[in-house]
Amino acid sequence: MPKVTVHRKAHFNAAHRLFNPRWSDEKNYEVFGKCSNPNYHGHNYELIVSLTGEIDQETGYVYDLGKLKDLIKIKVEDVLDHKNLNVEVEEFKNINPTAENISVVIYNKLRVNIPEYLDLEVTLYETPRNYVTYRGA
Repeated sequence: MPKVTVHRKAHFNAAHRLFNPRWSDEKNYEVFGKCSNPNYHGHNYELIVSLTGEIDQETGYVYDLGKLKDLIKIKVEDVLDHKNLNVEVEEFKNINPTAENISVVIYNKLRVNIPEYLDLEVTLYETPRNYVTYRGA
């Protein structure tokens, strides 16, 4: 049976500050530049969630994209959209909210709700030119 990958795009806006609390403000600015602004800054994140698996003979789907849309809304958009990640999102209280770390958090939130027989991949665009992809450990 052939494997096919289906994709669902989503969007959320969030503010964050890249900051290592063990470092001085000067060191944080040296490493993270303007992304370490103490007053935070924001992004219009674009998210692509991809699932790879065999086509179900009964439905013709790899996975119901309507279900995936709802899952992304509940587990990602409702949690991250229009939030200050450092302040309002529990997962980032002790983790620097880099695009890399955000993608892992999103993956973990979705993975527990996606059947294990499907491969999951999360691609997160922080800007049109800067993006990351995470496929799990």
